[in-house]
Amino acid sequence: MDVTFTEEQLKLVLDKLEQIRIELLKLRAMLLPEEELSEERKKELAEAKKEIAEGLSISLEDLIKETKKSG
Repeated sequence: MDVTFTEEQLKLVLDKLEQIRIELLKLRAMLLPEEELSEERKKELAEAKKEIAEGLSISLEDLIKETKKSG
């Protein structure tokens, strides 16, 4: 059984995954207040928010690498 996605559908899924990643980072920051975010992590979060606002996304490969680093 083959499933085919258009490029636009794939972009929507990747955008949603990026939004979820940002929300998880925010939740982590709220739940672990004793653990202050590093300056690098703060910059990453700010950049990710900016990219979402601009409608940019990340590649699937980068998303997979990011989830492997976090896990």
